[in-house]
Amino acid sequence: MKRTELEKKLRAMGCYPKREGSSHTLWINPDTGVIETVPRHREIKEMLAKKILKRMMSR
Repeated sequence: MKRTELEKKLRAMGCYPKREGSSHTLWINPDTGVIETVPRHREIKEMLAKKILKRMMSR
């Protein structure tokens, strides 16, 4: 999955980037308080993208 596609899905869930690191971006879901790291690669493996989305929805 492309990183831009993952970011669009995260924004649709109400998430936003909290801070930028050197190789990752921290995203936060204000509804649940969950913080997740998203790598800055152009392509993110499908399994990792699904795991990130699942964690951001949970709680």
